[in-house]
Amino acid sequence: MLRVFGFDTVAVVVGDLYFLDPVQKPGQEGPERGVRLELRLLARQELPGSVYSSQPILVGRPVWRADLLETIDHPGSWDRTHHHPRFAGWEPGSRSYDQRMTDDAVGFLVEQLGDLPGLLQRAGLADHELAPGEAEQVAATAPEIADVAGRLLDRVRAGELASPPAGELAVAGARVGWL
Repeated sequence: MLRVFGFDTVAVVVGDLYFLDPVQKPGQEGPERGVRLELRLLARQELPGSVYSSQPILVGRPVWRADLLETIDHPGSWDRTHHHPRFAGWEPGSRSYDQRMTDDAVGFLVEQLGDLPGLLQRAGLADHELAPGEAEQVAATAPEIADVAGRLLDRVRAGELASPPAGELAVAGARVGWL
């Protein structure tokens, strides 16, 4: 399931995720599942027809990601919860583990989205031009976004979302969800 919160120049995308890394590192074995939240750049495209035509809107490349993940064998542990403070194009930088995410993942999301200029600066996009009032709009919407992430996580834990592909639990590289 995918939820998109669009603003003027950025969007926040939230969805469920089941993931099995094809190159597992020691201590990171086994499938993980949960909720992924990304801050992405948003671009309005040219009208494809008349002034009455619908405007294409591109939800573009990610600039920051929070993965509220846990191993399937340890529900409720938040043992794989991390974020990616920077991206190189479409590729995430290293996982960054923060105890605040483990202690209060939803609060961490509100905190990060509440400081959009700081988040962009830490992501290496200090020069990204936000629309007037956009940072305040994102901050005001952050509790709603975090609530959606929390409700999706509840549905993951209930077994409704982020399920492994049928018959493919052991297949390395399995990725189900929106990304």
